[in-house]
Amino acid sequence: MFFIKKTQSEQCERTQTSKRSDLTTLKGFVFAALSAICYGTNPLGALHLYAQGYSPETVLFYRFFTAALLLLVVILAKGSHFKISFREFGALVAFGFLFAVSSLTYYASFKFMDAGLASTLLFLYPLEVSVLMAVFFKEKIKVWTIVSTAVSMAGIALLYRGGDGAPLSTVGLVLVFISSITYAIYMVMANRIKLQMGSVKMTFYAISFCMVFLLLYSVTFASGLPPVFMQASSWGWGFMLGAVPTVLSLIFMVKAVKIIGSTPTAILGALEPVTAVSIGVLVFGEILTVRLGIGIALILGSVVLIAAKRS
Repeated sequence: MFFIKKTQSEQCERTQTSKRSDLTTLKGFVFAALSAICYGTNPLGALHLYAQGYSPETVLFYRFFTAALLLLVVILAKGSHFKISFREFGALVAFGFLFAVSSLTYYASFKFMDAGLASTLLFLYPLEVSVLMAVFFKEKIKVWTIVSTAVSMAGIALLYRGGDGAPLSTVGLVLVFISSITYAIYMVMANRIKLQMGSVKMTFYAISFCMVFLLLYSVTFASGLPPVFMQASSWGWGFMLGAVPTVLSLIFMVKAVKIIGSTPTAILGALEPVTAVSIGVLVFGEILTVRLGIGIALILGSVVLIAAKRS
């Protein structure tokens, strides 16, 4: 009788452990989905601020200024230190530069094409990471990399004409390509250098240096120092951009990677452009035809294939 009771107790414990494990895994997928959805809200704040007359560099400055303040609070709350080595300083400056170029060209592309299409084309960066790793670090190019590239090119061909039938802006395509490739370089560098610091601290410094480069660009080539927001709604949208697609997206991503790993998190990243497309169509009246829908699906499918096979 004692043996039977003990066996039943062990089975009960195993069942409870399995349920807790399943629940934890589910939470990981939820965090990954929330991270992607949060990042996909970039056009929501940016396009509203554009409508109020602000330039991409001004919008980005306030986005990262807000995010840096929020991350500063997080670092202080965790009791972390801010000390970095000279090697880390050089790497973080490089990260900040790449982040500034990628963000500026991405936001600028909204001026030349629908935000949903720009976000979809930006999502090609995982494919570009695979190509960069093959070219510069001698990773063998697999068959599925070639297949993914072909599928994504087919998707881009379908996107070449926008929802109104007019060809996409060449300037917009170049801008979003620069954004995508610089972000891919950022990802490769972050993976190869492997700084010995937490993601929150690394992001805080990268964003801070990014703001410096944005200020230099604004003063040297654009409209000068970013103007002070004069409307409450402007501050609201600026805070939203700093909090939702930047800080919350980062926090959810870190939680997801810890629970389910980087590959499933990257696959659920396909929700980023889906969110951006949905915002463009539902909020800003962007046109989504069947042809564009198929093109977006092909691009997302090619990237998901890359993420899955790299595991």
